[in-house]
Amino acid sequence: MEHHLIIAQAAAPDFSMLIVFGLIFVIFYFMIIRPQQKRQKERQKMLDALEKGDKILTAGGIYGTVVGIEDKTVLVQIADNVKVKVERGSVGSVLKEATPEAKK
Repeated sequence: MEHHLIIAQAAAPDFSMLIVFGLIFVIFYFMIIRPQQKRQKERQKMLDALEKGDKILTAGGIYGTVVGIEDKTVLVQIADNVKVKVERGSVGSVLKEATPEAKK
């Protein structure tokens, strides 16, 4: 009869393990998920604020100046008379904001 009792105790969930898993999730959230969400919001804000005349760097390493903006694409001038259309999401960073006279 003692043998059955030991099996029943081993099968019961251990409350301390639930606490450990809860703590792991909380640490995971604050160390990984929350900072990633913050970076995504900042990136989306940067992409939404793109304007004509902004100097940018694409994810592919191409430097250029924004000369046109559409919903999902950006027209970038990379040299004299050389313009490329890139996906808005491929803009890696804005290097310099547009000057007031370049926005016209």
